Amino acid sequence: MGLLDSVIGGALGALQGQGGQGGAPDLLQLVVGLLGNNSPVGGLGGLVQQLQQGGLGDAVQSWIGTGANLPVSAEALQGALGSDLIGQLAQQTGLNTGDLAGQLSQLLPQVVDKLTPNGALPAAGAMAQPDLGSLLGGLSGLLNR
Repeated sequence: MGLLDSVIGGALGALQGQGGQGGAPDLLQLVVGLLGNNSPVGGLGGLVQQLQQGGLGDAVQSWIGTGANLPVSAEALQGALGSDLIGQLAQQTGLNTGDLAGQLSQLLPQVVDKLTPNGALPAAGAMAQPDLGSLLGGLSGLLNR
C-alpha cells in the first residue's frame, strides 16, 4: 500500500469514526481507487493527464497551483473522464452517473489541491504527504452536506 493509499485510508477511517454514513465512505473509497497505485486512470498523475486531455487543463492546473481552485461542472468532468469510467464508478457507489459526477466535481478539486501543497505534482512514486487535518476537514465538509 502506498503513502497516498494510507493517508486517504486514514481519512476514510476518521470520517467513519465521525459518523460519516451513506455515500461518504463509498465516495472516499472511489477517490482512493482513482488516485491509488492500482487506479484505472494511472493514479494522480494519470488522472491529471486525462483531465487535461479532456479539456480541463486550466481548472486542473488551478487545483495543483497555490491559488484559488477553478470550479468544474459535473458535465465537463464526465466528458473528460468518459462515460464508461463514470458509469463503472457510479455502479460501484450505487449513485446515478449525474450524482456521482456532481459529487466528484466538488471533491476532486479539493483532494488534488491538498495532495499538491507545493503547487506541483509529486515526482512519480514519491507522493508528498498532505496536511491530513486540512484534507479531512475539506472532505468532511463536502461529504456531510
